[in-house]
Amino acid sequence: MQPFYLYNTLSGEKELFKPISAEHVGMYVCGPTVYSDVHLGNCRTFTSFDILFRLLKYIGYKVRYVRNITDVGHLEGDSDIGAEDKIQKKARLEQLEPMEIVQRITNGFHHIMHVLNNEDPSIEPTATGHLMEQIAMVQQILDNGYAYIQNGSVYFDTIKFAKETGSYGQISGRKIEDLLVETRDDLKNQSEKRHPSDFAIWIKADPSHIMKWESKWSTGFPGWHLECSAMSTKYLGAEFDIHGGGQDLKFPHHENEVAQNLSANHKGGARYWMHANMLLLNGKKMSKSEGNSVTPIELFNGENTIFPMAYSPMELRFYMLQSHYRSTLDLTSEGLTGSTKGFKRLKEAYSQFKLFTPGLNESPTALSIRVNELVNQIESDLCDDLNTPKAIAGVFEIVTIVNQLVNKQIPEDEYNVMTHRLLDKVFFGICQTVLGLILDEGEGNDQKYIDGLMNVILDIRSAARTNKDWTTSDLIRGRLTDLGIQVKDGSDGASWSFN
Repeated sequence: MQPFYLYNTLSGEKELFKPISAEHVGMYVCGPTVYSDVHLGNCRTFTSFDILFRLLKYIGYKVRYVRNITDVGHLEGDSDIGAEDKIQKKARLEQLEPMEIVQRITNGFHHIMHVLNNEDPSIEPTATGHLMEQIAMVQQILDNGYAYIQNGSVYFDTIKFAKETGSYGQISGRKIEDLLVETRDDLKNQSEKRHPSDFAIWIKADPSHIMKWESKWSTGFPGWHLECSAMSTKYLGAEFDIHGGGQDLKFPHHENEVAQNLSANHKGGARYWMHANMLLLNGKKMSKSEGNSVTPIELFNGENTIFPMAYSPMELRFYMLQSHYRSTLDLTSEGLTGSTKGFKRLKEAYSQFKLFTPGLNESPTALSIRVNELVNQIESDLCDDLNTPKAIAGVFEIVTIVNQLVNKQIPEDEYNVMTHRLLDKVFFGICQTVLGLILDEGEGNDQKYIDGLMNVILDIRSAARTNKDWTTSDLIRGRLTDLGIQVKDGSDGASWSFN
Protein backbone atom coordinates (compact mmCIF):
# COMPACT_ATOMS: atom_id res chain seq x y z
CA MET A 1 0.00 0.00 0.00
CA GLN A 2 1.01 3.58 -0.58
CA PRO A 3 2.64 5.29 2.45
CA PHE A 4 0.02 7.29 4.33
CA TYR A 5 0.84 10.10 6.75
CA LEU A 6 -1.44 11.65 9.37
CA TYR A 7 -0.94 14.50 11.80
CA ASN A 8 -1.39 12.98 15.26
CA THR A 9 -2.63 15.48 17.86
CA LEU A 10 -1.41 13.09 20.54
CA SER A 11 2.23 13.49 19.48
CA GLY A 12 1.93 16.88 17.81
CA GLU A 13 3.66 15.49 14.71
CA LYS A 14 2.87 14.10 11.30
CA GLU A 15 3.39 10.35 11.47
CA LEU A 16 3.51 7.41 9.09
CA PHE A 17 0.21 5.63 9.58
CA LYS A 18 0.64 2.07 10.82
CA PRO A 19 -2.69 0.36 11.56
CA ILE A 20 -2.94 -2.25 14.29
CA SER A 21 -4.08 -4.78 11.70
CA ALA A 22 -2.28 -4.79 8.36
CA GLU A 23 -5.41 -4.54 6.22
CA HIS A 24 -8.10 -3.25 8.59
CA VAL A 25 -8.64 0.23 10.04
CA GLY A 26 -10.88 1.13 12.95
CA MET A 27 -12.01 4.77 12.92
CA TYR A 28 -14.26 6.60 15.39
CA VAL A 29 -15.59 10.13 14.88
CA CYS A 30 -17.59 12.09 17.46
CA GLY A 31 -21.02 12.65 15.93
CA PRO A 32 -23.61 15.34 16.59
CA THR A 33 -25.56 16.11 19.74
CA VAL A 34 -29.04 16.03 18.24
CA TYR A 35 -30.71 18.99 19.95
CA SER A 36 -30.37 21.44 17.04
CA ASP A 37 -29.95 21.23 13.29
CA VAL A 38 -26.49 20.49 11.94
CA HIS A 39 -24.51 23.66 11.21
CA LEU A 40 -21.91 24.37 8.54
CA GLY A 41 -19.02 23.87 10.94
CA ASN A 42 -20.28 20.34 11.63
CA CYS A 43 -20.60 19.80 7.87
CA ARG A 44 -16.97 20.69 7.39
CA THR A 45 -15.80 18.31 10.12
CA PHE A 46 -17.86 15.35 8.93
CA THR A 47 -16.92 15.98 5.29
CA SER A 48 -13.23 15.94 6.23
CA PHE A 49 -13.58 12.54 7.87
CA ASP A 50 -15.76 11.29 5.02
CA ILE A 51 -12.81 11.97 2.71
CA LEU A 52 -10.50 10.12 5.10
CA PHE A 53 -12.92 7.17 5.11
CA ARG A 54 -13.06 7.17 1.32
CA LEU A 55 -9.29 7.53 0.91
CA LEU A 56 -8.47 4.68 3.28
CA LYS A 57 -10.74 2.38 1.25
CA TYR A 58 -9.29 3.69 -2.01
CA ILE A 59 -5.73 2.76 -1.05
CA GLY A 60 -6.80 -0.73 -0.04
CA TYR A 61 -7.89 -0.83 3.60
CA LYS A 62 -11.05 -2.38 4.95
CA VAL A 63 -12.47 0.30 7.24
CA ARG A 64 -14.93 0.12 10.11
CA TYR A 65 -16.13 3.69 10.55
CA VAL A 66 -18.07 4.37 13.75
CA ARG A 67 -19.78 7.75 14.20
CA ASN A 68 -22.05 8.18 17.21
CA ILE A 69 -25.25 10.06 17.91
CA THR A 70 -25.31 11.89 21.27
CA ASP A 71 -28.90 11.72 22.50
CA VAL A 72 -28.40 12.11 26.26
CA GLY A 73 -25.95 13.51 28.79
CA HIS A 74 -24.70 16.61 26.94
CA LEU A 75 -25.57 19.42 29.32
CA GLU A 76 -25.90 23.14 28.65
CA GLY A 77 -22.54 24.92 28.53
CA ASP A 78 -20.77 21.54 28.21
CA SER A 79 -21.10 21.29 31.99
CA ASP A 80 -21.12 17.96 33.78
CA ILE A 81 -23.42 18.87 36.69
CA GLY A 82 -25.88 21.57 37.64
CA ALA A 83 -27.18 22.25 34.13
CA GLU A 84 -30.04 21.05 31.96
CA ASP A 85 -29.63 18.41 29.26
CA LYS A 86 -29.59 20.15 25.86
CA ILE A 87 -32.11 17.75 24.35
CA GLN A 88 -34.41 17.91 27.36
CA LYS A 89 -34.32 21.72 27.24
CA LYS A 90 -35.25 21.72 23.55
CA ALA A 91 -38.08 19.28 24.25
CA ARG A 92 -39.35 21.43 27.11
CA LEU A 93 -39.36 24.57 24.98
CA GLU A 94 -41.19 22.85 22.12
CA GLN A 95 -43.46 20.81 24.42
CA LEU A 96 -42.37 17.53 22.87
CA GLU A 97 -40.91 14.27 24.10
CA PRO A 98 -37.08 14.33 24.10
CA MET A 99 -36.99 11.42 21.66
CA GLU A 100 -39.18 13.38 19.23
CA ILE A 101 -36.45 16.02 19.15
CA VAL A 102 -33.80 13.32 18.76
CA GLN A 103 -35.61 11.67 15.84
CA ARG A 104 -36.31 14.91 13.98
CA ILE A 105 -32.80 16.32 14.33
CA THR A 106 -31.18 12.96 13.50
CA ASN A 107 -33.27 12.71 10.31
CA GLY A 108 -32.27 16.24 9.35
CA PHE A 109 -28.60 15.48 10.03
CA HIS A 110 -28.73 12.40 7.80
CA HIS A 111 -30.42 14.39 5.05
CA ILE A 112 -27.70 17.06 5.01
CA MET A 113 -24.95 14.44 5.09
CA HIS A 114 -26.50 12.71 2.07
CA VAL A 115 -27.01 15.99 0.22
CA LEU A 116 -23.29 16.68 0.69
CA ASN A 117 -22.60 13.15 -0.60
CA ASN A 118 -21.05 11.97 2.66
CA GLU A 119 -21.13 8.20 2.97
CA ASP A 120 -22.90 6.57 5.89
CA PRO A 121 -20.63 5.22 8.64
CA SER A 122 -20.31 1.49 9.13
CA ILE A 123 -21.97 1.77 12.55
CA GLU A 124 -23.90 4.69 14.05
CA PRO A 125 -24.48 3.92 17.75
CA THR A 126 -26.54 6.09 20.08
CA ALA A 127 -25.72 6.96 23.68
CA THR A 128 -29.14 5.80 24.91
CA GLY A 129 -28.65 2.49 23.13
CA HIS A 130 -25.44 1.80 25.06
CA LEU A 131 -26.29 2.56 28.67
CA MET A 132 -25.24 -0.88 29.90
CA GLU A 133 -21.80 -0.44 28.36
CA GLN A 134 -21.45 2.97 29.96
CA ILE A 135 -22.54 1.74 33.39
CA ALA A 136 -20.06 -1.14 33.09
CA MET A 137 -17.24 1.30 32.22
CA VAL A 138 -18.08 3.47 35.26
CA GLN A 139 -17.77 0.37 37.42
CA GLN A 140 -14.42 -0.53 35.83
CA ILE A 141 -13.07 2.94 36.56
CA LEU A 142 -14.32 2.70 40.17
CA ASP A 143 -12.79 -0.76 40.58
CA ASN A 144 -9.44 0.55 39.34
CA GLY A 145 -9.51 3.37 41.88
CA TYR A 146 -9.85 6.37 39.57
CA ALA A 147 -13.35 7.49 40.51
CA TYR A 148 -15.36 8.18 43.66
CA ILE A 149 -19.04 8.34 44.60
CA GLN A 150 -20.68 11.41 46.08
CA ASN A 151 -24.41 11.59 46.82
CA GLY A 152 -25.29 9.19 44.01
CA SER A 153 -23.05 10.76 41.36
CA VAL A 154 -19.73 9.27 40.27
CA TYR A 155 -16.75 11.55 39.59
CA PHE A 156 -13.49 10.87 37.82
CA ASP A 157 -10.49 11.58 40.07
CA THR A 158 -8.43 13.64 37.65
CA ILE A 159 -5.61 14.57 40.04
CA LYS A 160 -5.02 10.98 41.16
CA PHE A 161 -5.02 9.82 37.54
CA ALA A 162 -2.65 12.58 36.43
CA LYS A 163 -0.20 11.96 39.27
CA GLU A 164 -0.14 8.17 38.88
CA THR A 165 -0.08 7.93 35.08
CA GLY A 166 1.33 11.25 33.88
CA SER A 167 -1.02 10.92 30.91
CA TYR A 168 -3.54 13.70 31.47
CA GLY A 169 -3.05 16.64 29.11
CA GLN A 170 -1.41 14.89 26.14
CA ILE A 171 -4.08 16.03 23.67
CA SER A 172 -4.93 19.47 25.00
CA GLY A 173 -1.52 20.45 26.38
CA ARG A 174 -2.82 20.95 29.93
CA LYS A 175 -0.22 20.17 32.57
CA ILE A 176 -0.71 18.68 36.00
CA GLU A 177 0.85 21.83 37.47
CA ASP A 178 -2.03 23.82 35.98
CA LEU A 179 -4.51 21.46 37.59
CA LEU A 180 -2.89 21.64 41.00
CA VAL A 181 -2.97 25.43 41.22
CA GLU A 182 -6.74 25.33 40.93
CA THR A 183 -8.31 25.53 44.39
CA ARG A 184 -11.59 24.57 45.99
CA ASP A 185 -12.63 28.21 45.60
CA ASP A 186 -13.09 27.38 41.92
CA LEU A 187 -15.72 24.77 42.70
CA LYS A 188 -18.60 27.24 43.17
CA ASN A 189 -21.70 25.06 42.84
CA GLN A 190 -19.64 21.94 42.22
CA SER A 191 -18.99 21.25 45.90
CA GLU A 192 -19.47 17.48 45.52
CA LYS A 193 -16.20 17.33 43.61
CA ARG A 194 -12.89 16.87 45.37
CA HIS A 195 -11.19 19.06 42.77
CA PRO A 196 -12.41 21.44 40.04
CA SER A 197 -10.83 19.34 37.30
CA ASP A 198 -12.78 16.23 38.30
CA PHE A 199 -15.69 15.43 36.00
CA ALA A 200 -18.89 13.41 36.34
CA ILE A 201 -19.10 10.03 34.64
CA TRP A 202 -22.50 9.23 36.19
CA ILE A 203 -24.86 12.01 37.27
CA LYS A 204 -27.67 11.63 39.79
CA ALA A 205 -30.82 13.07 38.23
CA ASP A 206 -32.93 15.61 40.04
CA PRO A 207 -36.71 15.01 40.14
CA SER A 208 -37.36 17.27 37.13
CA HIS A 209 -34.97 15.37 34.89
CA ILE A 210 -36.84 13.27 32.30
CA MET A 211 -34.02 11.29 30.69
CA LYS A 212 -32.80 9.05 33.51
CA TRP A 213 -32.09 5.39 34.18
CA GLU A 214 -31.47 3.09 37.13
CA SER A 215 -27.96 2.24 38.29
CA LYS A 216 -26.48 0.92 41.54
CA TRP A 217 -25.39 4.46 42.40
CA SER A 218 -28.59 6.36 41.69
CA THR A 219 -31.33 7.04 39.18
CA GLY A 220 -29.43 9.17 36.74
CA PHE A 221 -27.66 9.39 33.41
CA PRO A 222 -24.12 9.05 32.03
CA GLY A 223 -21.70 11.93 31.65
CA TRP A 224 -21.18 13.31 28.14
CA HIS A 225 -17.56 12.16 27.85
CA LEU A 226 -18.29 8.59 28.85
CA GLU A 227 -20.42 7.58 25.88
CA CYS A 228 -17.66 7.92 23.28
CA SER A 229 -15.24 5.89 25.41
CA ALA A 230 -17.81 3.13 25.83
CA MET A 231 -19.01 2.99 22.23
CA SER A 232 -15.64 3.35 20.50
CA THR A 233 -14.08 0.54 22.53
CA LYS A 234 -17.17 -1.68 22.17
CA TYR A 235 -16.99 -1.65 18.38
CA LEU A 236 -13.28 -1.06 17.76
CA GLY A 237 -11.53 -2.57 20.80
CA ALA A 238 -9.63 -1.13 23.76
CA GLU A 239 -7.00 0.05 21.29
CA PHE A 240 -7.90 1.15 17.78
CA ASP A 241 -6.47 3.22 14.98
CA ILE A 242 -8.07 6.66 14.51
CA HIS A 243 -10.27 8.95 16.58
CA GLY A 244 -11.51 12.15 14.95
CA GLY A 245 -13.57 15.20 15.74
CA GLY A 246 -13.66 18.97 15.69
CA GLN A 247 -10.86 20.99 17.24
CA ASP A 248 -13.26 22.28 19.90
CA LEU A 249 -13.45 18.74 21.32
CA LYS A 250 -9.77 18.49 22.28
CA PHE A 251 -10.58 19.69 25.78
CA PRO A 252 -12.32 18.55 27.78
CA HIS A 253 -14.08 15.89 25.71
CA HIS A 254 -11.19 14.04 24.07
CA GLU A 255 -8.80 14.58 26.97
CA ASN A 256 -11.33 12.98 29.28
CA GLU A 257 -11.97 10.16 26.84
CA VAL A 258 -8.30 9.18 26.95
CA ALA A 259 -8.33 9.32 30.74
CA GLN A 260 -11.45 7.13 30.94
CA ASN A 261 -10.06 4.60 28.48
CA LEU A 262 -6.77 4.27 30.33
CA SER A 263 -8.51 4.06 33.70
CA ALA A 264 -10.94 1.35 32.56
CA ASN A 265 -8.95 -0.66 30.02
CA HIS A 266 -5.32 0.39 30.61
CA LYS A 267 -5.23 1.47 26.97
CA GLY A 268 -5.91 4.94 25.63
CA GLY A 269 -8.32 4.06 22.85
CA ALA A 270 -7.02 5.50 19.59
CA ARG A 271 -3.40 5.60 18.46
CA TYR A 272 -4.00 8.57 16.14
CA TRP A 273 -6.12 11.54 17.18
CA MET A 274 -7.20 13.90 14.40
CA HIS A 275 -8.94 17.26 14.68
CA ALA A 276 -10.60 19.33 11.96
CA ASN A 277 -10.31 23.09 12.37
CA MET A 278 -13.19 25.52 12.66
CA LEU A 279 -15.20 27.26 9.98
CA LEU A 280 -15.60 31.05 10.03
CA LEU A 281 -18.24 33.15 8.29
CA ASN A 282 -16.80 36.33 6.76
CA GLY A 283 -13.83 36.17 9.10
CA LYS A 284 -15.86 35.74 12.29
CA LYS A 285 -17.13 32.87 14.36
CA MET A 286 -20.71 31.98 13.46
CA SER A 287 -23.20 33.44 15.92
CA LYS A 288 -27.00 33.56 15.66
CA SER A 289 -27.21 36.30 18.29
CA GLU A 290 -24.93 38.55 16.23
CA GLY A 291 -26.67 37.78 12.94
CA ASN A 292 -23.56 36.10 11.57
CA SER A 293 -25.02 32.69 10.85
CA VAL A 294 -26.42 30.70 7.95
CA THR A 295 -27.69 27.11 7.89
CA PRO A 296 -26.80 24.60 5.17
CA ILE A 297 -30.36 24.73 3.79
CA GLU A 298 -30.30 28.55 3.73
CA LEU A 299 -27.02 28.43 1.83
CA PHE A 300 -28.39 25.93 -0.68
CA ASN A 301 -31.69 27.71 -1.33
CA GLY A 302 -30.31 31.25 -1.18
CA GLU A 303 -32.84 32.36 1.44
CA ASN A 304 -30.47 34.26 3.72
CA THR A 305 -29.21 37.82 4.19
CA ILE A 306 -25.50 37.00 4.02
CA PHE A 307 -24.95 35.54 0.54
CA PRO A 308 -26.35 37.14 -2.64
CA MET A 309 -27.02 33.81 -4.35
CA ALA A 310 -27.60 30.13 -3.68
CA TYR A 311 -24.78 27.58 -3.79
CA SER A 312 -25.26 23.88 -4.39
CA PRO A 313 -24.08 21.20 -1.95
CA MET A 314 -21.34 20.13 -4.36
CA GLU A 315 -20.15 23.71 -4.74
CA LEU A 316 -19.86 23.90 -0.95
CA ARG A 317 -18.05 20.56 -0.77
CA PHE A 318 -15.61 21.65 -3.48
CA TYR A 319 -14.97 24.89 -1.57
CA MET A 320 -14.20 22.93 1.59
CA LEU A 321 -11.63 20.82 -0.26
CA GLN A 322 -9.58 23.89 -1.12
CA SER A 323 -8.60 24.40 2.50
CA HIS A 324 -6.62 21.85 4.51
CA TYR A 325 -8.74 20.20 7.19
CA ARG A 326 -6.37 21.44 9.93
CA SER A 327 -6.61 25.05 8.68
CA THR A 328 -9.35 27.53 9.46
CA LEU A 329 -11.84 27.82 6.60
CA ASP A 330 -13.43 31.23 6.02
CA LEU A 331 -16.77 31.05 4.22
CA THR A 332 -17.17 34.18 2.11
CA SER A 333 -19.26 35.17 -0.90
CA GLU A 334 -16.13 35.96 -2.92
CA GLY A 335 -14.53 32.64 -2.04
CA LEU A 336 -17.63 30.60 -2.82
CA THR A 337 -18.22 32.41 -6.12
CA GLY A 338 -14.62 31.85 -7.24
CA SER A 339 -14.76 28.22 -6.14
CA THR A 340 -18.03 27.73 -8.04
CA LYS A 341 -16.35 28.90 -11.25
CA GLY A 342 -13.55 26.41 -10.65
CA PHE A 343 -15.98 23.60 -10.01
CA LYS A 344 -17.78 24.45 -13.24
CA ARG A 345 -14.47 24.15 -15.12
CA LEU A 346 -13.90 20.74 -13.56
CA LYS A 347 -17.37 19.52 -14.56
CA GLU A 348 -16.94 20.82 -18.10
CA ALA A 349 -13.60 18.99 -18.42
CA TYR A 350 -15.26 15.81 -17.18
CA SER A 351 -18.05 16.22 -19.76
CA GLN A 352 -15.44 16.60 -22.53
CA PHE A 353 -13.50 13.59 -21.29
CA LYS A 354 -16.60 11.39 -21.60
CA LEU A 355 -16.64 12.22 -25.33
CA PHE A 356 -13.02 11.24 -25.96
CA THR A 357 -12.21 8.11 -27.95
CA PRO A 358 -8.67 6.86 -27.29
CA GLY A 359 -6.36 5.41 -29.87
CA LEU A 360 -5.75 1.67 -29.66
CA ASN A 361 -2.05 2.06 -28.96
CA GLU A 362 -1.23 1.06 -25.37
CA SER A 363 2.43 2.02 -25.47
CA PRO A 364 3.54 4.93 -23.26
CA THR A 365 3.46 8.35 -24.89
CA ALA A 366 4.78 11.67 -23.66
CA LEU A 367 1.23 12.55 -22.65
CA SER A 368 0.52 9.31 -20.80
CA ILE A 369 3.83 9.64 -18.92
CA ARG A 370 2.95 13.22 -17.91
CA VAL A 371 -0.57 12.27 -16.80
CA ASN A 372 0.76 9.29 -14.85
CA GLU A 373 3.16 11.59 -12.97
CA LEU A 374 0.29 13.90 -12.10
CA VAL A 375 -1.92 11.04 -10.90
CA ASN A 376 0.87 9.73 -8.67
CA GLN A 377 1.43 13.21 -7.26
CA ILE A 378 -2.27 13.75 -6.55
CA GLU A 379 -2.48 10.42 -4.72
CA SER A 380 0.70 11.25 -2.81
CA ASP A 381 -0.75 14.64 -1.76
CA LEU A 382 -3.93 13.01 -0.51
CA CYS A 383 -1.88 10.49 1.45
CA ASP A 384 0.09 13.35 3.00
CA ASP A 385 -2.34 14.15 5.82
CA LEU A 386 -5.26 14.70 3.42
CA ASN A 387 -3.68 17.60 1.57
CA THR A 388 -6.75 18.27 -0.53
CA PRO A 389 -5.67 21.80 -1.67
CA LYS A 390 -2.55 20.39 -3.34
CA ALA A 391 -4.53 17.48 -4.76
CA ILE A 392 -7.09 19.89 -6.26
CA ALA A 393 -4.24 21.88 -7.82
CA GLY A 394 -3.04 18.67 -9.46
CA VAL A 395 -6.54 17.89 -10.69
CA PHE A 396 -6.64 21.27 -12.43
CA GLU A 397 -3.42 20.45 -14.23
CA ILE A 398 -5.38 17.50 -15.58
CA VAL A 399 -8.22 19.89 -16.52
CA THR A 400 -5.71 21.96 -18.51
CA ILE A 401 -4.58 18.86 -20.38
CA VAL A 402 -8.19 17.96 -21.22
CA ASN A 403 -8.76 21.47 -22.58
CA GLN A 404 -5.57 21.22 -24.66
CA LEU A 405 -6.84 17.96 -26.14
CA VAL A 406 -10.17 19.60 -26.96
CA ASN A 407 -8.40 22.54 -28.62
CA LYS A 408 -6.09 20.22 -30.66
CA GLN A 409 -3.02 21.58 -28.86
CA ILE A 410 -1.86 18.01 -28.23
CA PRO A 411 -1.46 15.58 -31.15
CA GLU A 412 -4.31 13.06 -31.33
CA ASP A 413 -1.94 10.09 -31.46
CA GLU A 414 -0.68 11.06 -27.97
CA TYR A 415 -4.08 10.17 -26.53
CA ASN A 416 -4.16 6.40 -26.22
CA VAL A 417 -5.76 3.74 -24.03
CA MET A 418 -3.21 4.25 -21.28
CA THR A 419 -3.91 7.99 -21.08
CA HIS A 420 -7.66 7.36 -21.12
CA ARG A 421 -7.42 4.97 -18.19
CA LEU A 422 -5.36 7.45 -16.22
CA LEU A 423 -7.82 10.28 -16.83
CA ASP A 424 -10.63 7.94 -15.87
CA LYS A 425 -8.76 7.31 -12.61
CA VAL A 426 -8.65 11.06 -11.94
CA PHE A 427 -12.30 11.80 -12.66
CA PHE A 428 -13.85 8.63 -11.27
CA GLY A 429 -11.29 7.27 -8.83
CA ILE A 430 -10.05 10.50 -7.27
CA CYS A 431 -12.64 13.24 -7.86
CA GLN A 432 -15.75 11.14 -7.35
CA THR A 433 -14.70 8.13 -5.26
CA VAL A 434 -12.23 9.81 -2.89
CA LEU A 435 -13.19 13.50 -2.89
CA GLY A 436 -16.89 12.69 -3.14
CA LEU A 437 -17.59 15.22 -5.89
CA ILE A 438 -20.52 14.40 -8.16
CA LEU A 439 -19.51 15.69 -11.58
CA ASP A 440 -22.50 14.72 -13.71
CA GLU A 441 -24.07 17.67 -15.48
CA GLY A 442 -27.06 19.17 -13.71
CA GLU A 443 -26.35 17.48 -10.36
CA GLY A 444 -25.34 20.74 -8.78
CA ASN A 445 -28.84 22.09 -9.36
CA ASP A 446 -30.75 19.18 -7.77
CA GLN A 447 -31.16 20.85 -4.38
CA LYS A 448 -32.08 24.13 -6.06
CA TYR A 449 -34.83 22.31 -8.00
CA ILE A 450 -36.14 20.66 -4.83
CA ASP A 451 -36.15 23.94 -2.92
CA GLY A 452 -37.76 25.76 -5.85
CA LEU A 453 -40.53 23.18 -6.18
CA MET A 454 -41.19 23.26 -2.44
CA ASN A 455 -41.44 27.05 -2.54
CA VAL A 456 -44.05 26.79 -5.31
CA ILE A 457 -46.03 24.20 -3.33
CA LEU A 458 -45.95 26.29 -0.15
CA ASP A 459 -47.00 29.38 -2.10
CA ILE A 460 -50.04 27.48 -3.44
CA ARG A 461 -50.87 26.31 0.07
CA SER A 462 -50.47 29.86 1.41
CA ALA A 463 -52.88 31.17 -1.21
CA ALA A 464 -55.37 28.44 -0.27
CA ARG A 465 -55.13 29.43 3.40
CA THR A 466 -55.61 33.10 2.51
CA ASN A 467 -58.78 32.11 0.62
CA LYS A 468 -59.84 29.94 3.57
CA ASP A 469 -59.66 26.89 1.31
CA TRP A 470 -58.76 24.61 4.22
CA THR A 471 -59.47 21.44 2.23
CA THR A 472 -56.69 22.22 -0.27
CA SER A 473 -54.37 23.46 2.47
CA ASP A 474 -54.81 20.29 4.53
CA LEU A 475 -54.52 18.10 1.42
CA ILE A 476 -51.12 19.61 0.56
CA ARG A 477 -49.86 19.23 4.13
CA GLY A 478 -51.11 15.63 4.29
CA ARG A 479 -49.53 14.61 0.97
CA LEU A 480 -46.21 16.18 2.00
CA THR A 481 -46.36 14.38 5.35
CA ASP A 482 -46.85 11.08 3.48
CA LEU A 483 -43.62 11.88 1.60
CA GLY A 484 -41.73 12.45 4.84
CA ILE A 485 -41.82 16.24 4.61
CA GLN A 486 -42.89 18.29 7.62
CA VAL A 487 -44.55 21.70 7.10
CA LYS A 488 -44.37 24.19 9.96
CA ASP A 489 -46.46 27.37 9.97
CA GLY A 490 -44.90 30.41 11.61
CA SER A 491 -45.30 34.17 11.84
CA ASP A 492 -42.99 34.59 8.84
CA GLY A 493 -44.84 32.03 6.73
CA ALA A 494 -44.46 28.29 6.25
CA SER A 495 -41.19 26.35 6.30
CA TRP A 496 -40.44 22.74 5.52
CA SER A 497 -37.99 20.03 6.54
CA PHE A 498 -37.55 16.30 6.13
CA ASN A 499 -38.98 14.27 9.02
